[in-house]
Amino acid sequence: MNSRSLSEVLWYFLGLSMVAIGGANALIPEMHHQLVELRGWLSSSDFVSLVALSQAAPGPNVLIVSLLGWKVAGIPGALVATAAMCIPSSLATFFFIRFWQRFQQSRWRAVVQEGLVPVTIGLIAASGYVLTREADHGAPAYAVTILTAVAMVRTRIHPLWMLAGAAALGALNIV
Repeated sequence: MNSRSLSEVLWYFLGLSMVAIGGANALIPEMHHQLVELRGWLSSSDFVSLVALSQAAPGPNVLIVSLLGWKVAGIPGALVATAAMCIPSSLATFFFIRFWQRFQQSRWRAVVQEGLVPVTIGLIAASGYVLTREADHGAPAYAVTILTAVAMVRTRIHPLWMLAGAAALGALNIV
């Protein structure tokens, strides 16, 4: 990509960073909509593969932003996307937390915090929906996705075992 595209990466992720309630994973539907559907910077298949890689790799969830920036504009794109996503929200958090601590005993603070819980859950659920819609094709794949989600919530099975099971089903062409 050219330098104009690098500036587009910068401005896109700068804007996205300020609405990242729930972290980068909560923004997956918006990233998919913008980068795949509107801008055409990535194919849906590439997007889903990068999300899967970012989830399988150790480290912070913001890795998805670095991978998307890399896929769109190489190493400079990864650096720009990551900086644009992390720096503004980190600075805003630093200053906001100083303000927020002043109201530690306030009733409205508890109300705001409790109100953000369903928003965050909804954003993360929307991320799961987008990934399922793009990655799963057919009833067996949807069943594996649903069963895995239920197992994650209701059991203490390590996610790597679930990943290994899904990989085995894929290798056997069951899904």
